[in-house]
Amino acid sequence: MSSSKDPSLSPADAASDEAAEAQKLHELLMQFSREEDAKVAEREAAIAKNRARALQLLAVLEKSQA
Repeated sequence: MSSSKDPSLSPADAASDEAAEAQKLHELLMQFSREEDAKVAEREAAIAKNRARALQLLAVLEKSQA
């Protein structure tokens, strides 16, 4: 339940609580974004590693057929 609907809080307290809640949400979104960026970097590294392995395998296959 939102703190702005709590009748025991003054408008200033409710606004302060809402600002703190918004800050927490912002921090969570930023953390999620950083984690997603890290996953992108990991995926790119895995793609590069797989590409290198595929090229090595291709070279071995071409050499064996020559």
